[in-house]
Amino acid sequence: MIEFEEYKVRLGDLKPKLDALRASLNVDGAKDELERLHAMAEAPGFWDDPEKSQKIMVQTKQLEGKCNRFAKIQSQREDLLTLCEMALEENDDSMLEEMKTGYAELEADMESARLETLLTGDYDRNNALMSFHAGAGGTEAQDWCQMLYRMYTRWAERHGFTYKILDYVDGDEAGLKSADIEVIGENAYGFLKSEHGVHRLVRISPFDANARRHTSFSAVEVIPEITDDVDVEIRPEDIEMQVYRSSGAGGQHINKTSSAVRLIHKPTGIVVACQEERSQFQNRETCMRMLRSKLVEIKEREHYEKISDIKGVQQKIEWGSQIRNYVFMPYTLAKDARTGFENTNINAVMDGDLDGFINAYLTCAATGNWPGKGI
Repeated sequence: MIEFEEYKVRLGDLKPKLDALRASLNVDGAKDELERLHAMAEAPGFWDDPEKSQKIMVQTKQLEGKCNRFAKIQSQREDLLTLCEMALEENDDSMLEEMKTGYAELEADMESARLETLLTGDYDRNNALMSFHAGAGGTEAQDWCQMLYRMYTRWAERHGFTYKILDYVDGDEAGLKSADIEVIGENAYGFLKSEHGVHRLVRISPFDANARRHTSFSAVEVIPEITDDVDVEIRPEDIEMQVYRSSGAGGQHINKTSSAVRLIHKPTGIVVACQEERSQFQNRETCMRMLRSKLVEIKEREHYEKISDIKGVQQKIEWGSQIRNYVFMPYTLAKDARTGFENTNINAVMDGDLDGFINAYLTCAATGNWPGKGI
């Protein structure tokens, strides 16, 4: 029964952390705001302005989600305390496994809630648009690009996010040259923004008959999906539109007419493409949404006064610019160059175990302490 005594102490020690979490999440303020929003929703004429009412309903859902998550954590702790007291009173150790499982879940939920307090950016709650680009190196780099694509889609599935393929260009012999996906779910951008940059792979190439070690690079771009209510001026004369036939993983189930669309923003050189939808019109609408998001994100990140100032300069996909290194040989290691966080279980990382990297990035961003080489 010593284990239950220890768990009871640990649960007691969690109380100050839970109080701090409540303050960080501003649960009391969220409840007050919910009362105000509910009153607005019940007022006559609320649905007369559908756009405004929809925004209020989205905000209400987000606040309710925050309050419910914290209430669940409180309930978990209280239930575990009750379990401890019952086991000690009845001298029954048969509930020990339930105790261990419950406590692990409580810790995981508290850590998840803590990370949510670090997502304070304007677009952190938004969906994320991810682009993958193979670096120089032909088949080797294209295979690495596809490995990254698989890694992030696995991560999304593990965390309950959904993703939609917008564009997919197969590699010449294997892998992929480029791909665009939309990761859909609350806080998708907030978590994935840490992955923006160049990723470097070191391994024995399966495409080299002499089994030599190769270094490959691929770039991952992550931007928030920007809603239509953000005002961005994109002049029609600044856009060049190209149409082509759908192909690759994103187009296998799509008709083979020239419905895929590529838009080129001539002042910046930014290119977006979509082949997911069945019609050319729908693909163009998706491309415009992607272009708007890219322009707004770059404008705000680089502090440009206006869209026309953006030059579309891209970081080279090569040595010295990587944010993370993945080594398969002679040892196994994935190490972030900014935070210093590392994981020697490379297979788990490639299967989407990225939480340690994401958590380390968000913590460093919040504290301003970057033990690696910096952003």
